Amino acid sequence: MSVQSYSDTLTFYVNGTRVALRNPDPEMTLLQYLRHAGLTGTKLGCGEGGCGACTLLVSSYDPDTRKISHTSVNACLAPLCAMDGKHVITVEGLGNSKNPHPVQERIALSHGSQCGFCTPGIVMSLYALLRNNPNPTEHEIEEAFDGNLCRCTGYRPILDAAKTFAVPSGGCCGGKASGGGCCMDEGPVVAKEEVTGCGRAGGCCQNKKDFDQELSNSVTTDKFEPVKLKKYDPTQELIFPPALIKYAHAEKGADNGVRPLAFSNNKYKWYRPLELEELLQLKAEYPDAKIIAGNSEVGIEIKFKHIYYPVMIYVGDIKELKKVEYTEDGITFGANVTLSYFEHVLKEAVEKYEPSKTENFKAYLSNLRWFAGRQIRNVGTIAGNIVTASPISDLNPVFVASRAVMVVASKDGGLRSIKMTEFFLGYRKTALRAGEVVISLSIPFTSEYEFTQSFKQAKRKDDDIAIVNGGLRVKFEKRDGKFIVKDSVFAFGGMGPTTLQTASATEFLIGKEWGYREDYLEVINRLGYDLPIQYSSPGGMAEYRKALASSFFYKFWCFISEKLGLDIPEAKFANELKDIERAISQASQSMPTRPESIVGKNVAHLSAVKQVTGEAIYVDDMPSYSGELYGAVVTSKKAHAKILKVDSSMAEEADGFVGFYSAKDVPGSNTWGPTFQDEQIFATDEVYFLGQVIGIVIAKSQNEAQAAARMVHVEYEELPHILTIEEAIEKESYIPADRDITRGDVDKAFTECDHIFEGESRVGGQEHFYLETNACIVVPKEDTEMEVFSSTQNPTETQHVVAKVLGCPDSRITVRTKRLGGGFGGKESRTVMLTAPLAVAAYHLRKPIRCMLDRDEDMLLTGQRHPFLGRWKVGVNKDGKIQALDIQLYANAGWSADLTMAVVERAMSHSDNCYYIPNVRVIGKGCITNIHSNTAFRGFGGPQGMVICENWVHEVAENLDIPVDEFREINMYKEGQLTHFNQEITDWHIPLMWKQIKETSNYAAKRREVDEFNKVHKFKKRGLAIIPTKFGISFTARFLNQAGALVHIYTDGSVLLTHGGIEMGQGIHTKMAQIAAEALNVPLEKVFISETATNTVANTSPTAASAGSDLNGQAVKAACDQVAERLKPYREKMPEASLGELAKAAYFDRVNLSANGHYKTPDIGYTWGKNEGMMFFYFTLGVAVSEVEVDILTGDHTILSTDVLMDVGQSLNYSIDLGQVEGAWLQGAGWSTMEETLFFPNGMLFTRGPGNYKIPGFRDIPQQFRVDLLDGVEYKRLKTIHSSKGIGEPPFFLGTSVFYAIRDAISAARKDNGVTGTFTLSHPATAEKIRMACADEIATLSKIEHKEGEKPWAIRV
Repeated sequence: MSVQSYSDTLTFYVNGTRVALRNPDPEMTLLQYLRHAGLTGTKLGCGEGGCGACTLLVSSYDPDTRKISHTSVNACLAPLCAMDGKHVITVEGLGNSKNPHPVQERIALSHGSQCGFCTPGIVMSLYALLRNNPNPTEHEIEEAFDGNLCRCTGYRPILDAAKTFAVPSGGCCGGKASGGGCCMDEGPVVAKEEVTGCGRAGGCCQNKKDFDQELSNSVTTDKFEPVKLKKYDPTQELIFPPALIKYAHAEKGADNGVRPLAFSNNKYKWYRPLELEELLQLKAEYPDAKIIAGNSEVGIEIKFKHIYYPVMIYVGDIKELKKVEYTEDGITFGANVTLSYFEHVLKEAVEKYEPSKTENFKAYLSNLRWFAGRQIRNVGTIAGNIVTASPISDLNPVFVASRAVMVVASKDGGLRSIKMTEFFLGYRKTALRAGEVVISLSIPFTSEYEFTQSFKQAKRKDDDIAIVNGGLRVKFEKRDGKFIVKDSVFAFGGMGPTTLQTASATEFLIGKEWGYREDYLEVINRLGYDLPIQYSSPGGMAEYRKALASSFFYKFWCFISEKLGLDIPEAKFANELKDIERAISQASQSMPTRPESIVGKNVAHLSAVKQVTGEAIYVDDMPSYSGELYGAVVTSKKAHAKILKVDSSMAEEADGFVGFYSAKDVPGSNTWGPTFQDEQIFATDEVYFLGQVIGIVIAKSQNEAQAAARMVHVEYEELPHILTIEEAIEKESYIPADRDITRGDVDKAFTECDHIFEGESRVGGQEHFYLETNACIVVPKEDTEMEVFSSTQNPTETQHVVAKVLGCPDSRITVRTKRLGGGFGGKESRTVMLTAPLAVAAYHLRKPIRCMLDRDEDMLLTGQRHPFLGRWKVGVNKDGKIQALDIQLYANAGWSADLTMAVVERAMSHSDNCYYIPNVRVIGKGCITNIHSNTAFRGFGGPQGMVICENWVHEVAENLDIPVDEFREINMYKEGQLTHFNQEITDWHIPLMWKQIKETSNYAAKRREVDEFNKVHKFKKRGLAIIPTKFGISFTARFLNQAGALVHIYTDGSVLLTHGGIEMGQGIHTKMAQIAAEALNVPLEKVFISETATNTVANTSPTAASAGSDLNGQAVKAACDQVAERLKPYREKMPEASLGELAKAAYFDRVNLSANGHYKTPDIGYTWGKNEGMMFFYFTLGVAVSEVEVDILTGDHTILSTDVLMDVGQSLNYSIDLGQVEGAWLQGAGWSTMEETLFFPNGMLFTRGPGNYKIPGFRDIPQQFRVDLLDGVEYKRLKTIHSSKGIGEPPFFLGTSVFYAIRDAISAARKDNGVTGTFTLSHPATAEKIRMACADEIATLSKIEHKEGEKPWAIRV
C-alpha cells in the first residue's frame, strides 16, 4: 500500500465518547490532548513516566481473539497518534464527587489523599488492576503501584483502602465449594452460620462483597466510626465501545475500519502501518525513521534531550510483531511483545516445562520484576528495550547470557539472524543496518546442568534504573562425578558504555572443575580486567560498581555450588544470598479521643473526594483565559560567568514567538530576596549558578515557548566556581551573618572532663519533589493592577515582590492560591523566580500568561534542603555524662542567602536533640557556592542539626564502650532543665515515651533477636535503633508568629471562612473549618473555605514552621468568637433556631455578621548574642524504633518494622495528624537512605527528575508499621489552640531511625570482617555507602586508585 493511501483520521474514544481528529499533531502526547480538552484530572508530574501522576487506562480490542485488554499507561509519554481504535478512560470517567467510584470513595475516606496531586494516577492504577482482576490478592495490590509515587501520605492509608478490594490472604475457591470447605484450603471448615461463601476459615472472596459495606480502619480506637461504602460490582464498569469493535472488524481498507495512518506537521511525519510489509516499505523509504512502540525512551529523548526525529513509524498495531511461538528449542517472541506480556508468557512457561529447561526464563523474570513501573512495562517492548542499547538495560545482559537470537528484516535485504552476543557494538550502537527492523527474538531452553541467573542493584528496588546488572550463565558436563565448565557467558550492564561480556573470566573457567576457591579468586581478578572502570568513569560510584560485579559473581558462584550439591562453604551460603524479600506490609495506629463534637473528630480531608475524582483544581488546571500566552524561562548554562551577550534574534523567528524579556524590561526593581536583597529577577552582568534565570520567552503555546527559549543565545566568559562546603570554607565564601550560641565555660569544661572526642559529620541535601511543580498564571487588570494565581506557600511575599518588580503598591497585586500539590517548604520563597518574570512579561504585553515548570526545570532552579557539614568536639566523663560540646555547623546555601541563616539558626538550636549538655558553643555559617539557592524544607535545618548530634552520640558511646541507648538515657533532658539556648524544658514526656515505646515495640526482645540473627548470618545483617526527637514550634523570626482570619456568615446560615494558611495537603483548611464549626456551633458542612488570597487576609506569614494551625487556628477562633458573641442574644431568644434563622434576625437588626480575627504568639522572642528569651513556644516530641535487614554484598536493605510514638497534644484532627506523622516519617527515611543529590563538576545538577533522583515508593515502607499518638498525659504549660501541637515537621527526623538501624547492621558486618572501633557513616546511607562500609574482602579488592587531577564524575556538595 502506498503512503498516499494512508488515512489521516485518528479515531478513538474517551470515557465513552467518540473522538475523531483530522491530522492530529504528531508531537502531542495523550496527556496534552486530554488537558487541552478540559480533562485536567490527569496530572503532569514528571513527563518521563517516573511518577505515575498521569496514569490512565487504555482499553484495546483484539479482533482475532475477540478479547478486550485493559492496561494502565503513562499519558505523559503516550503519543496521541497511537490511540487509534482504543478506549481511553481517565479519572473523570470513573465517577464524580457526587457519585464516586468505589475505588475513589475508599481512597478518599481512608485518608489516602493529602495534597491530592498524585491521587488520580493512584486511583487509575488500582482501577486498572481491578478491571483485569476483580479479586486481587494483597500481594497483587502492593505490586500494582510500582509505577506510582506519593510524597505526602507515606502510602499506608492508600494501601489500606486498596486492600478492601483484596481476597483473604491464602487464596479462595471463588465460592465454588459452597457446600463447605475451600478448594484452596485444607484447613478446618467453620460453621456455615459464621460465614457465607465457601466456608473457608478466614473468609472467602464472596464475603468480600459483604466486607465492602464497611471500611474497617486499623486504628485501635472507636473514634473511627465505620463508614458505609458502596459495594464494588465489576459488571457496572464502563463497557468497551461497541463501535470500536465494529471498527476493528471492518473490512481491510474500508473507510469505516482500521487503516494505516499518516499524520504530519511542519516538523514531523508520523506513520502507523498495519502489516510488516508496510513497515519494511516505510523503512526503505525513510531508513533513518525512528521506530516507535511504547515511546518510553523516544518520548524522553524528544522532550528532555531535544533529539529530533523527523519521521516516526508506530509499530504497535502490527500483528506479525506480536506473535509468540513455542518451538522444540525454546520460545520465539515477536519484536513488539510488551514487557508485561513477555513476563506473563515466561511465567506460564516456567509452570509448564520442567525446571531444567527454564533457567533462562527464570533469569528474565528475576529482572523483569524490578523493570521500571507497571505502566512502562505495559507499553515497552522487547525490541524497543534491546535496540535502544542502553548500557544499563535490565534485560540486555540476560539476552546476551542466554544466547538469545534476534531476527531482523529489511525490504531489500530480507531476513537475517543476529546472535545477541554479537549485537551490541558500543555506546548506543548495534549491529542493525540501515533500513532493518527487528522481527523477533528467540530464547532457547536450557539443558541439564545449565544454569542462568540475573542480578540487579539500583538506588531503589522498584521502578529504578540499574547501577549495575548482570546476566550469568554456565553449562557443565559431568565427568566422573565432577562438574566441568563446558560453556559460559557473563554479561554486565552499568560497567561501561554498553553491555559488556567478560571474555577473559569466562575463558578461564572453560574446562575447570567448579568449586575451587582459587578459581573464584582468579575470576574476580579477571573481572577487573574485563570490566575496566575508573574513578572518573561516567555514572560515578566506580568502586561500588566494581564491587557489585564481583559480588554478583560471588552470589552466582554460591548459587551454582548449591545447585550442584557441592560440599563446600560457599554452597551453604546460597540461601542467605538470595535477594531480600518483603512480606506484605501491615500497619496499626492508636490515638486518643476528644470530648468536643467537631474538633478532634477524624473527618477526611475536605477536598479528598474532589481530589480522587479529578475535580480538585490546581493552578495549571484552571481554564485558559482568552488570549492567554505561555512563558518559558531562559537560564544560565554556566555555574559562574560574566554575561557578554544575550541574543534573542533566532528565537524571534520561531513559530508562535511573542516576546522576550530580561532585566532591561523590568519597570521597577530587579532585586529581591527574602532576607537580604541579594538576588536578581533576571541576571544582568553575571550568573552565579547553572540554571539562573536570564530572561523569559513568551509564545502562543508551551511547546513553542520552550523551543524558542532554547534558541536564545548567551555568550559567557567563565569564572571559577565553588560547589562544595569544603571549597567554600577554603575560600572563606560565607554569608556575612555568622551566628553563635554559647552557654557555660566550654574551654574550661574540656580541661576538666575525662575524655575528649572529635569528628566530622556530613549530612546530605534533599529535593522536595512535590508532585505539582511550580506553576503560575498572571492576569493583568486595569492600570498596574494584577491578579496572580500561584502555587506558593507565601502569597504575601509573592505580592510584595511582584509589586516591587512592577514599581507599584502592594495593594495593586492580588495573589490567590486555592491549593498546592505539595510544598514542604520548597514553595515558601523560591516560587518568586517564576512569578516575577511572568509578571514583567504580562505588564508589557497586557495579556494573561501561564507557566508550569517541567520537573527538570523545577529541580534545577528552585533549590533543595541544605547539605550540612558539622565539625564537633565533645567532652565526656567516665560515667557517660556529656560535659561540653563545641561544634561548627556549615550549610551549603547555594548562590544566595535566601532563608539559609534561619535554617542554620534552627540547626544550631536543635544540635542538642534531647540531651542536656551543661557547656555548649555552637557556631553556624552559611556557605556561598555556585549551585541553586537552597531553601526551606520540612524541618528547616532542625533535622540536619539533630543528625549531626546523633552521629557524635553514636561515636562517643562506641569510644566509651557504652551501649548507645544507655548513653542517650544517661544524658536525656529532665523536666525543668535549660537548653543550650536557655529555654526551660516543660511538659517533657520523652522519658515516658522512651519507656513506653520500648515496651510496645518489644525492644529488648528485638535487640536479642537481632544480635542472634547476626551471629548466624554472614551476608545478611540486621540492625535496630531507637531515636528520640524534640522539635521547637515557632518561627525564629518573631514577627512571623502572627496570623489573620476573616469570617462571613450569610443569611442562609452558610459560613465563608478565609485565613492566612495555604492548603498543601496537610489538612489546614479541614482543621480551620473544624475550629470554626466548633466555635459557631454549626455542622461542619456549613463552613466553606474557597482559597487563600491577599485581598481577604493581608500581611500573612508563610505557611511553614509547623505553625500554620497554631497561628491561623487562633485567628479563626478569634474571628468566630466575635460573631458568636454578636449572635449570643439571638441564641438566647431563639434557642432552637438554625444559624440561618439567627443570622437573618441579626441582619435585620443591622448586626455585622463578618469579623476579622488576629493572633500573635505570646511570650516568645529570643535575642541572638545575648542568648536570652524564649525561642520556641513549645516542643513537639516523638520517639521511633526501626529494625532493618541489609544485604552486605549489594547494600540493599528493607525496613522490617518501625514503631513511632508521637506527642501531638490534643489533636484538632487525629486522622490528619496520623497522616502527617506517617508521611513525614517516610520522607525522613528517604532523606536518610536513597535520596541523594549529585552535581556534575561543571555545576549542573545531575539528579533531575525521577529517573535519577529516587524518593521512597509503595514497597519502601516498613513491613510492620505502627504509629501511636501519646495519650494520658498532662500539659501544664501548653497554651495552643485547643491544646493541639504542630505536627508537619517534627516526625520527619524520626525517619533517621532507619539510618541508625542500618549503621547498627553495618557495624555487625564490620566486626565479622575484623574491623572494630567506631566509624562515620556519611548521610544518606545509600546502597553504595552501605555496601562499601561493610569492609569485606570484595570491598577491599574493589578499591580504585585516583589519578592525579582526576575528577569524580559527580559530586556531593
